[in-house]
Formats: sequence, structure tokens, C-alpha cells
Amino acid sequence: MFHSFRRRLRARDRLLGTLVSLPSPEVAEILAAVGFDWLFLDGEHGPLDCLTAQRMIQAAGDRCPCLLRIPLADEIEVKKALDIGAAGVIVPQVSTAEQAARVVQWCRYPPAGTRGVGIARAHGYGGYFGEYVQRANEEISVVVQVEHIDAVRNVESIVEVAGIDAVFVGPYDLSASMGLMGEVSHAEVTAAIAIVRDACSRRQMPLGIFGLDPRAIRPHLEQGFSLIAAGCDSAYVHGGGRNTLAQLRILPHTNSAPG
Repeated sequence: MFHSFRRRLRARDRLLGTLVSLPSPEVAEILAAVGFDWLFLDGEHGPLDCLTAQRMIQAAGDRCPCLLRIPLADEIEVKKALDIGAAGVIVPQVSTAEQAARVVQWCRYPPAGTRGVGIARAHGYGGYFGEYVQRANEEISVVVQVEHIDAVRNVESIVEVAGIDAVFVGPYDLSASMGLMGEVSHAEVTAAIAIVRDACSRRQMPLGIFGLDPRAIRPHLEQGFSLIAAGCDSAYVHGGGRNTLAQLRILPHTNSAPG
């Protein structure tokens, strides 16, 4: 468990993370070693099954907490994500306060919620079951994604749901729901994001967002976004490989054999 992550999240500390979609413990290990504050493990769009996600959380270790984005707002998916030791869940496509309230219930043990009781990695495979159950409700982070125009329309009621630790804007899905696929800088999309930002600010709700690079992220940092997912593993590999190849191609060429 990561004792300070939820506290830092709720305090709106700047938490700089990155999105991890490749099903590789080694990639998670490398990115954890880089020094990110957290890793966004993508179980919605990435091909991560439960066991692979667990291996990635284990690889990141105590250096870097992992939040797991589950495929959909589903009680079993929440249960599995928390039982394998995720520091919290990111739940996609939450568009109403009722959905948000169900998510919170699934994440909390009774009497605060309805989370099922099992024995898994998070409980030390039974070795510290009692200790985990006692503190889990205080340490597990619950993040809901606002990524549809319907969620924007309902954001005032969503942020009032007790137990939500942060709202995370999904700009690309939001733009798609507005008929502006990928146009995340379009005036209508930025206006919708501003509605979410203002609602969260009034409620002092921590707010997060994804951006492809620091240039895309900078305006959001200036506007008070604190839970940041910048870039992603596949883009790092693609961009690094492409840049290396481009530099090599412009080097002088000679047909002379060495020696």
C-alpha cells in the first residue's frame, strides 16, 4: 500500500505520471525508476489482463504507486484491481452522480461501502489481512473519468459525491462525444473542460488530465490541474526510435570498408 498517495492526491499536490499500456512488467519497472510520482496502468485500452497488471504493479514496487484504469465501471473489475494491489482505480465513462456513487461503494469495505472481502496480493496473501482491511478505506484512491459531454452536463452533481478523490478529464473521448474527434484544442472542447475545471475548483476537488507531451500539459498545470498523465510508453518507444533513425540517416555515408 502507498500510505501517502491518497493524502497527496487530496491535498492537490502536483503528481506527475505517465500512461502505461504495453503489457510489460519491465516497462513499468523502467518508468517507475525514472522518478514519476505515479503510473497510469491502462486496462481499458491496453491489452492488460489482471495477472499482467499485478506483475506490473509488483515491478513498479514501493517506488511508484500504480492506479489501474479498469475496462468499465463494474464491481468485479474494481474488486480485482484493488485485490492485486493497485493504489487506486481510474474508472472510465462516469457520466452521472449515481454511477460515481456506485463506484465509491465498490471501493470501500463495509460499513462504508460494499467491497467484497477476499485474500489476494493486497492482503499479503493473508499474511497481513487484518492490517490491510483496517486501513484500505483510508488509502485507496477513487478517480472517476469525465470524458463525455453528458458527464460535463452532470459534473456539478458528480463532484458532490462523497468519497471521490479526483476527477480525471479524458480530452480525446470528450472531443469525440462532441463530434470533434481528436480536436482537443477546439474552442468547444476547451470550453467543456473549463466547465469541469470550474466545478472541481468550487468543490476543491483534485483534477487530472492526460496530455501527449509537456507542451500539451502546461496550460492545464497553469489552470490548477494536479493529477497529470503525460505521454505514454508506446509513444516513448516510437518517438525515441524515430528520432534515433532520423539522426543516423543524415550522417555521412562512405563505401569504404573499415580497417
